Order: sequence, then C-alpha cells, then structure tokens
Amino acid sequence: MIRTRFAPSPTGYLHIGGARTALFSWAFARKNKGTFVLRIEDTDLERSTPESVQAILDGMNWLGLDYDEGPFYQMQRMDRYREVIRQLLDEGKAYHCYCSKEELEQMREDQMAAGLKPRYDRRCRDNPNAARPGVQPVVRFATPLDGVVVFDDMIKGKIAVHNSELDDLIIARPDGTPTYNFCVVVDDWDMKISHVLRGDDHVSNTPRQINILKALGAPVPVYGHMPMILGADGERLSKRHGAVSVMQYQEDGYLPEALLNYLARLGWGYGDAEVFGMDQFVEWFDVSDISKSPAKFNPEKLLWLNQQYLKAADSQRLAELVRPFMATDCCDPEKGPALPPVMELLKDRVSTLEELADASVYFYRPLEPSPELMAQHVTPEILPVVEELAGRLTAVEWTREALAALLKEMVKSKGIKFPALAMPLRLIVTGETQTPSVDAVLELIGREEVLRRIAGHLGRAAV
Repeated sequence: MIRTRFAPSPTGYLHIGGARTALFSWAFARKNKGTFVLRIEDTDLERSTPESVQAILDGMNWLGLDYDEGPFYQMQRMDRYREVIRQLLDEGKAYHCYCSKEELEQMREDQMAAGLKPRYDRRCRDNPNAARPGVQPVVRFATPLDGVVVFDDMIKGKIAVHNSELDDLIIARPDGTPTYNFCVVVDDWDMKISHVLRGDDHVSNTPRQINILKALGAPVPVYGHMPMILGADGERLSKRHGAVSVMQYQEDGYLPEALLNYLARLGWGYGDAEVFGMDQFVEWFDVSDISKSPAKFNPEKLLWLNQQYLKAADSQRLAELVRPFMATDCCDPEKGPALPPVMELLKDRVSTLEELADASVYFYRPLEPSPELMAQHVTPEILPVVEELAGRLTAVEWTREALAALLKEMVKSKGIKFPALAMPLRLIVTGETQTPSVDAVLELIGREEVLRRIAGHLGRAAV
C-alpha cells in the first residue's frame, strides 16, 4: 500500500517549495490509489507558531490538496518518542552525552586546526564514567562505526554514504525533547509511510534516518529528493523572486488551479503540455519524470497561466471570487449590473482577479478622467453630437445590437469616424480610454445610469 506524507514545520507560511512537495506527494499517492498523510512537525518550540500552522492548513485547503489522514502534530506524540528513546537506550543503541557546549566548541576548534572534519568524537560513548552530577545530558544515537548506507533515490539514483562520515547525532535535548531527525523516523515508522518525496536539502538527513530505522527494526521507506527551486537569475528562491506565502497568491488574485498547474511544471513535465487540470496531472505523473536539475521559478509564466484559467473560468464563480477585491476598490456590486455578465465581458482582458476587479469599477461607479484626456477627446465640436446621441438613447431598444446600430448611424450621418464619437462617449460614461466594445459597456451599465452620467457631464460642460 502506497502511503506518502507532507510534513512541514510551522515556522512560517506554506511557500512555493513546500507547496510543490505537497503536490508531488499528493499526486504520487493519488496515482497509485494510496494514502496521503499531513503531518505538522512542530517540535521547534522557539519558531513554531499557531499562526503558521493555520497558514499551512489554509494553503492546503485553498490549493485543494486534500489529505486522507491528519493533520498529526508531533508535539502530541511526545510520550511515543520518549518510549522509543528509552528502547534505544536500553538496547545500547543510544547513549547519554554529558559534554558541555564549551567542550564541544573546543573539540571542533581542535579538529579543524588538525585539518580534520569537525564532528563529535564519541567521548561519552561506551564510557561508564561519562555521567556528571547535576548535568542534564543529551541523548545521542550510536551510529554504526563501519559499513555503508545505500539507498536508491527515486530521482537521484543510487546514493551511498559511509557510516564513518556520520557522527552520533543528538536525538533528544537535555530537557528530553526529541530532535527533528528522530521524530521523523518514528513518525514515518508508526504512520507506515512507504514513500518519502521531499526537497534535496534533506539528502544529508536520509542516511542518518535510515540508520535509526534499521536500529529499530523498522521498514525503510523509498526516498525521492527533488532539486530545489531557483529564481530566474539562478539564485536560491527568495521573496524577491516571488517566493511568498501561497496565500499571498490568493490575496493577489490568482486562481488555485493556475498555481497548481504551474507548480506541477516546476521540475516535471509531460511532453509539451502547458495547461492541464489535476486529474490529468495525476494520470500523467511519474516520479521518474521529475528533473534532476533545479527548476527556475518564472513569475511571468505563472501570470500567463493564471490568465488562461481566468479566460476559461465560469463567470458566476468569478463573480463570487472578485467581490472581496471590489470591496477594496470601494465598489458595491449590488449597485449596478449583475456581476456575472461583467465578468464574462472582461475576463479575457486581465491576468488576475485583482485586475478583474479594477477593470469592473466603472460599471458600479463612474471614474473621473484627467482634464487632459477630456480636453483631448471631448471637444466642443463633439459635445452637440453627444447631446443628440443622449436624446436618441432614451428611446432605443437597450440591446448591444441596437446600440451598435445607433452609434454607426450617428457617425455616418455626421460624417465622422467611429472613434471620434466612441472615445468621448467612453470617457464620459466610464472615465477610461480602454474598455471592451462601447456598445457592450453601455448595455451592461444600463440606460438610466448611462443617461445620468452623460447629463452630468453635459451639465458641467455648459457651466
């Protein structure tokens, strides 16, 4: 039975790299009819916060990465960790270390001065006189002194590490709190995790974790370490590259399916496929297709993808999603045309929900164009034509087709080009120079409001 897990530490938000790890682990489980587990690794008491936990849960929920079990919290499993630590101590596979911080620092300095790799020299291991009254010891794992840890990484291939390269890592702090590498091992064992997909910053932890699993007689999962994500400049991904919270993308007006599609393409691919849903992704997904090289995060490509999803999105759904953004623009969608047809008219012209909200404003409240634009386009010569048009708008059938016919008839009868009337009309009614077809805009704004806006401008022009 395939069982994967996503195990973030709640020391910050769910970021792009974490979301991609979650997505690939989720897809692997779904592809193989397995189980996807969410585990919160919250043993870092100084940095873990409830807010970060909630940010992770919110991010998973927004992305639609549903988990079958969990969330499990490591801090709720302390008794189990202590039980396993006692087992290792009783079996001589772990030991107490009483070395002070100063001793360890001196040890490190001496080794470096001698040209040696700094590591714990095991002075407390197998030492019956190591105990010191009044000193709370750490617990170290007794790493095998010889042999090689070999594992077949699903992405990187065969990896071999000599135990002589590994030190006796600390598995419990002086207060008894277990450390990351130990908790992970016990959790993966207890939760029967069969496959671990994670970032390649964990490669150095894997031999240590395998040794602990073997010491416990536990099965060893299959590991796959994904290369990191870099910025477009080849540097480690950071906030300046767009590596912000997943929820920041929601706040910026991205659709979750667009972000998921983009994350799927970060270091994985299926031919030339660019735009695809998660059902298709699961069907295509194969760990062997994950690149061995770092992926580069491209905000422009993500924005393009979001644009494609907006164009294809249901306008009723967009209407609901855009409401919070419109409130930020001081717009009340109830005071104007129904939102779905406005979304239908505008969604091909924008890249985010935020842009969609901004583009919708003039349907619900008139915008004030600059005096320079008004002087350029709304000339004294065109005002009589606009006034005549307003009179004819009172009686025309209020459909896009009828409005278009009226505008064409007006420009023909006046011997002017279409933009000579359409541009000033657009400015007077919307305050914008760039909108969809003016007849479509007029139809949605409605006869009463269009006439009110024209009358207001003509009244000001007459003063």
